[in-house]
Amino acid sequence: MALHHLTIAEASRLIAARRLSPVELTEAFLARIAALDAQLNAYLLVTAEHALAQAKQAEAEIAAAGYRGPLHGIPYALKDIYCTAGIRTTGHSRSAIDFVPAEDAETVARLTAAGAVLLGKLATHEFAHGGPSFDLPWPPARNPWDLRRATGGSSSGSGAAVAAGLAMAALGSDTGGSIRNPAALCGIVGLKPTYGLVSRRGVWTNSFSYDHAGPMTWTVEDCALLLGVLAGHDPLDPASAALPVPDYRAALTGDIRGMRIGVLRHQYEVEVPVPDAVKTALEAAFAVLRGLGAVLEDVRIRPAQDYTDVKITHAESELYAVHEAGLRARPGEFGEDFLGRSLAAILIRGEDVLAAQRERRVMIEEARPLWGRYDAFIAAGPGPAPPLDAWRTIQFWQKASLTTPWNVLGGPSLAQCIGFAAEGLPLSMMVQGRPFADAAVLRVADAYERATAWRSRRPVLEAGRAPLPLPPVPDPRPAGVTAAERDAIALVARRAGLVLNDRQFELLAASAPHVWAVTARLRRPRPFTEEPANIFRWTGYRGLG
Repeated sequence: MALHHLTIAEASRLIAARRLSPVELTEAFLARIAALDAQLNAYLLVTAEHALAQAKQAEAEIAAAGYRGPLHGIPYALKDIYCTAGIRTTGHSRSAIDFVPAEDAETVARLTAAGAVLLGKLATHEFAHGGPSFDLPWPPARNPWDLRRATGGSSSGSGAAVAAGLAMAALGSDTGGSIRNPAALCGIVGLKPTYGLVSRRGVWTNSFSYDHAGPMTWTVEDCALLLGVLAGHDPLDPASAALPVPDYRAALTGDIRGMRIGVLRHQYEVEVPVPDAVKTALEAAFAVLRGLGAVLEDVRIRPAQDYTDVKITHAESELYAVHEAGLRARPGEFGEDFLGRSLAAILIRGEDVLAAQRERRVMIEEARPLWGRYDAFIAAGPGPAPPLDAWRTIQFWQKASLTTPWNVLGGPSLAQCIGFAAEGLPLSMMVQGRPFADAAVLRVADAYERATAWRSRRPVLEAGRAPLPLPPVPDPRPAGVTAAERDAIALVARRAGLVLNDRQFELLAASAPHVWAVTARLRRPRPFTEEPANIFRWTGYRGLG
């Protein structure tokens, strides 16, 4: 097997036995990046010298009987929102194009301590937000299964790099689906861990209350290996949970007999309908799980739109607060897609944010009985991948999300491949769980993966192929607002200190009716006892394994 198609588990066994050199492995990945990435645009920066130095150090340590564990000598890459000491971290944005952090993110420090080898920094949607953009300093990543297709976002380069064999693993982030979307569309495994399980410190903030850092790999076992290194209390992250970390790899027994799994059929059949190919693949996946001894039954949670309303209202306000100074002083340094989402937060009132926080608390309390009844939950994953040039910013405001409920509820959610559409694009499902049941989610996903053959199929890429041209920047959608409403929006923008050109104002105005609709749905009479949920520590839950 080619070195770039080894799993981490396979490579780590060879490295530990001194049958594979970390230098040889790293050189193979650097050569593949050089041959193919011009087509994929997965990398914003390749840190070849740094990677080779780390690989040589790993090789010397292993030769001296200093093997650190299964990530020692393993090449990986980072979504370019993870701070790396002395290495540029841009957020894929012109506004941070020269930012060089002084310290590593906590997750990066943990991987370095485990002996992993950093290949470089990966493409993202701007500051882990927005859709594929065509007006940024670097082009968007492309899907290895079809270069005309989107990767999903915002961990776009992470999905492309792992699927194409340009990294053995990558770290992504997930605020509303940004690990699971590209994992689903690129046919890999992506885990949004439980909120508080993996430190967010040193990862560029999208939303303090909804951000999750997590692994993206080819297999579930590889995902478990990374999580075992990444998970654990960080006293400098205020949301970090001080709980014991189980052995996630040991939880992958392959035995799911008697596990109770709730199927969230209403989400993908009614609320966010998926193509028939996805439904067919899901039914086949359910049959596999039943054949392995799991007990499946349909179950309902809140409608997907309810969770989307809560997350958008709360998280967009936090995003705007993070970038407010730059948006006031230099709006032209941001891409239009980012502006078309972030600017709209000026239309969200303080009482709207509090209503979203209070509703989130209600949603969590509603979910507690289900968490006690089921070991895991399954829903459809996104996909198949749409054309890269089909994205329009307004779609963010128009559609509920399959992935967002588990950002609101905070428990683990994993996307994995369950087959392929007729055109060869990956299809996916999401395996999800109660807070800190990450081991149970991995156990179910791994059992399914072992029982199927999807991991043997890889994208076919041809070196020397000319890069495809970049799509044009789409014009803003005409704003469906009255003259009086336009004046009111302009007044709010002035009061916020924003100086926008005509295109930027149209992006804001087009989003306004959707923002008003989202926040209106959250307004209802509430008892004074209904507390808000902000950044909080989970208590009273323990995962399996």
